[in-house]
Amino acid sequence: MRIGTGRRMIAVAGFQHETNTFAPMNAPYEEFVKADAWPGLTIGEDLFDAMAGKNLPLAGFLEVAQQSGCGIEPLLWCSAEPSSYVTPDAFERIAGMICDGLSKAGPLDAVYLDLHGAMVTETCEDGEGELLARVREVVGADTPVVASLDLHANLTHRMVDLADGLTVYRTYPHVDMAATGRRAFELLQRCLSGSGRFKAYQKIPFLLPLTAQCTNFEPCRSIYRKLGGLENEAVWTVDFAAGFPPADIRECGPAVYACGSDRDAAELAVQSLYRRVVSAEPEFDFALMTPDEAVRMAMDSAYDGPVVLADVQDNPGAGGSSDTVGLLQALVRNRARGAVLAILDDEAAAHTALRHDRGSVVDIELGGKSGQAGQTPFKGSFVVEHATEDKFVCSGAMYQGMVADIGPLALLRVNDSSCDVHVIVGSERMQCLDLAVFDHMGIDAASQKILAIKSTVHFRAEFDRISADTLLVEAPGANPCRLLDLPYENLRSGIRLEPMGPVFSRERYRA
Repeated sequence: MRIGTGRRMIAVAGFQHETNTFAPMNAPYEEFVKADAWPGLTIGEDLFDAMAGKNLPLAGFLEVAQQSGCGIEPLLWCSAEPSSYVTPDAFERIAGMICDGLSKAGPLDAVYLDLHGAMVTETCEDGEGELLARVREVVGADTPVVASLDLHANLTHRMVDLADGLTVYRTYPHVDMAATGRRAFELLQRCLSGSGRFKAYQKIPFLLPLTAQCTNFEPCRSIYRKLGGLENEAVWTVDFAAGFPPADIRECGPAVYACGSDRDAAELAVQSLYRRVVSAEPEFDFALMTPDEAVRMAMDSAYDGPVVLADVQDNPGAGGSSDTVGLLQALVRNRARGAVLAILDDEAAAHTALRHDRGSVVDIELGGKSGQAGQTPFKGSFVVEHATEDKFVCSGAMYQGMVADIGPLALLRVNDSSCDVHVIVGSERMQCLDLAVFDHMGIDAASQKILAIKSTVHFRAEFDRISADTLLVEAPGANPCRLLDLPYENLRSGIRLEPMGPVFSRERYRA
């Protein structure tokens, strides 16, 4: 149903998935339907309520589009927690709904798509490129199509060719998602102005681990600050997509992009940004610690505040199962005290806790059930300190106001007097990036000695303000941050596997 009768009518839709082709679970249609911290599959005019006040690109786009008086044709929005391949059924059904909505809409002036940029299906390496191609078949070559992308997009030639303009998040943690949607609307207005549209694009010759992509630190901080200075009346947007490395596809990796009314100016901007990124190659830091080293260092610290141990490789926000127990084992093995681990995904354990009274002692095989090689549950005795089926409202900069619906939650304490270790257990995968889950479970996070959290970088938007130090931990997980360990097969020839690292070679993995 069309909303508004403005002089311009814009169709909007969102279809987001970040695909880790090395992860143990795929993304079927049902994963896009259900809600977690983000809305579930939402269709038609319900989009306006679902997006209101959210830090999501479509929310930012709708805000400024409606303020400008544009009419909106709302199609749908959906996302699924990062995982391995999107199933053909899921892609075909959702892409079909978007294209069917476009074909049934009245005359349109433009299309806006809220995408991720790192979607891989079981049959297509470039999910966004395929979706854009199908959208083009419906709306034709002359209707402007603009999309917003995640900072971790593996930007492809096909995406660049098929979209009139692209905008990319500029922060990691992604506190600017809604702002990126607003920039997409401004870019779409430029595209509708009638002036020429020229795009420039270049891939970076090395992969960039997620642990090196945080925009709070150098060199990413300076690189992203440079973007606005490259924009002008002739160059409408300049962006750096840092890439999503656990995706075994030909066009995996970082890229720089510009769009504007002057071909030469856009190309010059891209070349300037390309040189800045490549010159920073030796500066990217992606050092990791073993679980035992990290736990011992945290216990020895004299800081007035918690030490965060980031379980970077079991981050569900990058396709991790959120159920590996390597860091938990290290906490218990090293007799950690004042330690809380969150959020471990184990629906069965959460339901077990829910059936018992507070203070009950239960034997549980915790985590380690996702089928990853070498991963087994942590078998132990636990004290049930709290269990609830209630949802909680996020309070941090990324997810503020979003209602987290991840099923029953439990707070379990390892029943071992030699340590003081608690585990927050959930029933659906959710990255631990918001302090609200600790408050919800009755834990004062700021008063803990150790916060062991399943996240790679997003936690910094909230946890940096209370933490005394942060250590990145190389515990088991499906999001390997040492890219040399990944058995790539499909990367393009010549790309380096990490900054200053070796060049990809298929023979390397066959040896």
